[in-house]
This record gives sequence, C-alpha cells and structure tokens, in this order.
Amino acid sequence: MKLKNKSFQISCDGGAATGKSTGAKMIAKKFNLKFLSSGILYRYASYLILKNQPKNKVSFLKSKFKNLNYNKMKTINLHSPEISEYSAIIAKMSKIRKILKIYQINFAKKNKFCCIEGRDISTKILPKSDVKFFFKCNLNIASKRRYAELKKKKNKLKLADVKKALRIRNFLDTTRKNSPLLKHRDSIEIDTGKLNKQAMLTKMSKYVRKVMIKKYVN
Repeated sequence: MKLKNKSFQISCDGGAATGKSTGAKMIAKKFNLKFLSSGILYRYASYLILKNQPKNKVSFLKSKFKNLNYNKMKTINLHSPEISEYSAIIAKMSKIRKILKIYQINFAKKNKFCCIEGRDISTKILPKSDVKFFFKCNLNIASKRRYAELKKKKNKLKLADVKKALRIRNFLDTTRKNSPLLKHRDSIEIDTGKLNKQAMLTKMSKYVRKVMIKKYVN
C-alpha cells in the first residue's frame, strides 16, 4: 500500500441523542483514530458557566480552555436537561463558538488521524474531512435512550422532561444563525432508529474502507 497523504479524518454530525457519539467512538476505535466530542466541549462550557456564574463568560471560557484536560472533563456528569438546554443557548453565541472552534481545529491539526463528532463538524470544523456521516433518530426512540442513560444517575427524572429538552435542543441547533446543524451534501446518512450498534458499525466501516482504499491504494 502506498500512502498518498499522511492523514485520515472523519466528521460525524447529528442532533441530540441520535447516537452520533456512540457511532463516532466505535468507528474511531475500529480504525485507531483519535476521538473528540465537540458536544462534550459545549456541555463542559455550560457546566462551568452554570456552576461559576462568571461576569464575563467569554474571557472566563478562554482561560478554562487554554489548558483543558479533555480526559478529566469526561469524568463529570454533563448530560442533565439543564446543561442540555444551556448548551443550545451558548451554541448560538459566536464568541463562545470561536473559542471552542479553535480548540477543535487545533485538535485536528495535531491529530491527523482523527474522528470528531458534533453538529457543525462537516460544515465548519472539518469541511475537507475524508468521510462525513450524518446521524438521525426518531425523537421518541432518542428520548427513551437518553432517559435510560440518565435514569441511572438521576432517579427522579421524567421521560417527558428528557423528550422536551431534546426537542428544544434540536430546534435551537437547527435554527440558530451561527453554524446551524445541517447535513453536508457529501454526508452518508446513518439512521440509528433503524440500526443496532453492530449494524451501524458495519455500515460505517464499509464506507470508511472504501474511501481509505481510494485514497491510499493506487
């Protein structure tokens, strides 16, 4: 095999609880790619603001994201309905988006072989990514999945509240002015409401291999 380019990057986009994080993690592991969740970055930014109530959110987040420990951040529970709703609010703020965008782009520059998931990865962060996936899932199915995940940590949680939070988040993400959630014209659609994890990984892997062979084999 002759390497034409020493890089391979995958972008995964989709709405809240569509399974994009699960799919992105599985494909990253299978092809040994560095993984980054932009959604977790926004949730962490929301968590920090809600917890600290800074007077200047922008300067506060700039200082926090300069030396961000991504692995440590992942140990915090960032999937409460409150954080979900506030994540959608700060995602509309261009100055905050710029801070997180810089972090994501630097991650991609540092890790030439990577997989990043979020809502504007294919359209804004990695428009030249080798493979683009767009995840979708029926709201009822997505709500039940997220509810089952959160119920383990929050006993008094109601399914109706989870569904409402997801509906609000998806509406705000698709209608915001700055980097809205859009399906890139080159994206391969992954409907997780119709696929189990193994079927999802099989479909994604088949396409990734096809693109890899085209890119790296004469």
